[in-house]
Amino acid sequence: MSDPSITLYRLQGCPFCERVVRKLDEYDLDYRSRFVEARHSKRDVVKRISGKRTVPAIVDERTGVTMSESANIVAYLDGTYGEGA
Repeated sequence: MSDPSITLYRLQGCPFCERVVRKLDEYDLDYRSRFVEARHSKRDVVKRISGKRTVPAIVDERTGVTMSESANIVAYLDGTYGEGA
């Protein structure tokens, strides 16, 4: 089995992150979770991949998309993996 193409950068218990998790689960998408530092100033890994230190952030290697902000991610997942996509 190959590694999932989607990586989700998130915080434990973050409601915005959980919104993205629910959407990934709704579409039965395999993904890997990377839990990041709780302190905003310590989230260098997220800054490197998305240009921001905010979570959630995803990297979809299948499509080459990297993005943050839960509403944007949910819209992307709907458009890319949703019904009729």
